[in-house]
Amino acid sequence: MPRKPNYDRNELIDRARDLFWQRGWAGTSLKDLEASLKMKPGSFYAAFGSKDALFALALNKYAADGTERLKQLATEHGPLEALKRFPTMAIGNEKAPAKACMLSKTLLELQAHRHPLAQEADQHLQNMEQLFAQLFAQAQAAGDISAAHDPRSLARRYQSDVLGLRVSAERDGVDAHAIAAEIANNLATL
Repeated sequence: MPRKPNYDRNELIDRARDLFWQRGWAGTSLKDLEASLKMKPGSFYAAFGSKDALFALALNKYAADGTERLKQLATEHGPLEALKRFPTMAIGNEKAPAKACMLSKTLLELQAHRHPLAQEADQHLQNMEQLFAQLFAQAQAAGDISAAHDPRSLARRYQSDVLGLRVSAERDGVDAHAIAAEIANNLATL
């Protein structure tokens, strides 16, 4: 009978996510992962199969967490208010290993190499854009924004603004919270 692993798989994926988010795919070696996860090579391969497989799990976790936070905001505050609050939330986690979006970092790092993980990151970004579009459509249906706007166009622009904000938050001397407030204020004019 095989032994039951003595680790929490989700916690290991969270730790790997943070390491990959901070260092990127190429900047994170197997030795880095083994050290961070406190696993020997055989245990690592038995648990995750490969660095790419673990990265995909970490990317999925990152995307699912962001989607869940946005949906929670929408449940608590309504669609337009969720969209107003999301930029500040996206840069507000002081425990995050990086401010820039892990999905966009992955896409930029791996797309030129046509790495399958770049396509996964792009799909997650498209899914998030669709969620933004749904929230804009819900805000229109509630009468919070004008029906003259195309929710998909609003979502594309909004995602671009949030991704730019997250890159700006990495830079010294940039008041990212002021930029987040500008994004929220711009939504109020729709």
